[in-house]
Amino acid sequence: MQQNSSTAYGSVSRFFHWATALVIGLNIAMGFIANRSSMDAVDAKVLYFSIHKTLGVLAFALALARICWTLVQRHPAPVHPERRLETFAAATVHWMLYGSMLLVPLTGWIEHAATTGYAPILWPFGQDLPLVPKSEELAQRLAATHQLFAWTLCLAIALHVAGALKHALIDRDGVLQRMTRGTNAGKATETGRAGWTPAATFALAAVGFAGVAFASQIGLRAAPAPATSRQAAASEWQVIQGTLGFKVNQMGTPVAGTFSDWTASIAFDEATGTGHVEAVINPASVTLGSVSDQVKGPGFLDAAQHPQARFTATIQPEGKNFLAAGTLNLRGIEIPIRLPFTMTIKDGVADMSGQTVLDRRDFKIGETYADEKTVGFSVEVDIALQAKR
Repeated sequence: MQQNSSTAYGSVSRFFHWATALVIGLNIAMGFIANRSSMDAVDAKVLYFSIHKTLGVLAFALALARICWTLVQRHPAPVHPERRLETFAAATVHWMLYGSMLLVPLTGWIEHAATTGYAPILWPFGQDLPLVPKSEELAQRLAATHQLFAWTLCLAIALHVAGALKHALIDRDGVLQRMTRGTNAGKATETGRAGWTPAATFALAAVGFAGVAFASQIGLRAAPAPATSRQAAASEWQVIQGTLGFKVNQMGTPVAGTFSDWTASIAFDEATGTGHVEAVINPASVTLGSVSDQVKGPGFLDAAQHPQARFTATIQPEGKNFLAAGTLNLRGIEIPIRLPFTMTIKDGVADMSGQTVLDRRDFKIGETYADEKTVGFSVEVDIALQAKR
């Protein structure tokens, strides 16, 4: 029997139930393993997260198909209709499961699409989603929501299993056999399709409201500060606005990052084209997609032990453009740096942009990644700023 009756589940419903249970169970385990695995074993960690994301997409497809099938099927009647509170609770938990089964993988998928690089979904259809921009703030909000819905799903699963065990061990009423073997339980009645019951509305509204509220609060707290709070050093030229960004290859894909907290003290003589610059950068203000926290930690920028990076250089003409030649002190290691840049000055306002390439190995960054398979050696640094005298 493929379709449901008033006393039993059909083979299609049973397939969807156990298929989604298997995929979700495997994916919960894989998510736990991926999050607990060491960053030192980066290849394994990336693989674990890729499998987790791929299983998530599969779980989303199965859940969507299961819910669509449920909505057009007769729903087996409650075995104990006189137990109204128990019946309402069971229906509420079912719809909590349905909502969470959709929202957990969907929020994770949107989070993945909002970031760049790191642990791709293992399929040939691309990593982006329509209408989802690359946004660190959006990714952080969705990560928080994904976590909430994951815990909601685990709670719903626990309640669902507890109810099934009660029916099997205490009531012994054949309810569990409806889903395991498709046997009949309860009295045959004229039941309708599952539809939108009060329990469904209550469960989905509660889950959705909690997710939106949680994401809005956590996402706002997690979002990086848009402007620096660092006291600007005394300078002949005051920076009005600017960006300090970089690009590095992750698994062969260029990924863009930024530093939001930095200052520059600039002295420059327009007549001679010479001067001096000192820039101070806060490594803890870095953002780099979904691996921002890892980049701040030991083995990378190690922001806790090295809270400042400093670039000090003299400025001199180089052809039609300029060159800032000096040193960059990062992670306590000082390396000579040459930063060629262009600059135009009009009405006392200077517009400057420059680019240089660093080798992460010079600063002992990512030493556990001995090749460029996961993280590239070259880091392309871009700076653009506007300053006035």
